[in-house]
Amino acid sequence: MISPSVSIVIPVYNKAAFVRESIDSALGQTYQNIEVVLVNDGSTDGSMAILEEFKASYPDKIVLIDQKNGGVSKATNAGIAASKGDFIQFLDAEDLMAPEKIKEQL
Repeated sequence: MISPSVSIVIPVYNKAAFVRESIDSALGQTYQNIEVVLVNDGSTDGSMAILEEFKASYPDKIVLIDQKNGGVSKATNAGIAASKGDFIQFLDAEDLMAPEKIKEQL
């Protein structure tokens, strides 16, 4: 049986101080069949440079979208549209997920 895939959608707007830890918590899931969809929503604080670093380090795990600022709903919807997972997990750019979160939820 093929395990379901999960897309973790993280909308980002000016969260440079927090987003590294948030992405690390997504990538650190014990359940490995994931992709992380990062949506930069017109950040002006260096967030995009951080997102690009993660994309370069994890090209097979991360989808990166850069768009003009349109608000969290528009950014989230862009992330949903780009997701390829069987399930979608939402994560705010300043929040963390426990390592077993996806595994336990599935």
